[in-house]
Amino acid sequence: MNLGALLRQKRKERKQTLKVVAEKAGISEGFLSQIENDVNSPSVDTLVNICSAIGMEAGDLLNQARKQEKLVVVRRDDWDDADIPASGFVTRRFFPPENRRVIDSSVLLIEKDRSIPVRKNIKNSQEVLCVLRGSVELIHGDERIRLSEGDAVHYWSVPEKQSVTGRSKGRATVLWVGTL
Repeated sequence: MNLGALLRQKRKERKQTLKVVAEKAGISEGFLSQIENDVNSPSVDTLVNICSAIGMEAGDLLNQARKQEKLVVVRRDDWDDADIPASGFVTRRFFPPENRRVIDSSVLLIEKDRSIPVRKNIKNSQEVLCVLRGSVELIHGDERIRLSEGDAVHYWSVPEKQSVTGRSKGRATVLWVGTL
């Protein structure tokens, strides 16, 4: 159950700050931050107070947490079905942001000579690319690595100098996994 991420999502949807919600709930801003980041767990009374401060019922939050997807399947047939926008790539994530805690993952569909930039706001992250179809080029720092169907690479992110570019005649399909 990912209560912290759900609390953060609901708070932000209502455009409330940590400080305001913490004050209304009678807790410190730091403790609320720890709860939202799943570092600490609130007591039932504190959870009720936080939900009230946000403007929702604790029971509704618990029901949403219970209903979160725990398993997502992306079938191979789904790869060919994507309409690729002008950017030249599509990212099909397995879980929405509020359900991700440790890793992020997706199937990437990349047109020839189009690039996917590195994720924003990452530090000290590890990533894995596995080419399922076609070929891509990974720019990683000063290195350029060509990967073909069946190739995989595991690396530490270099946010300032990293991208993945489609190098197939057609569309490349890549499984990507990265730590948060």
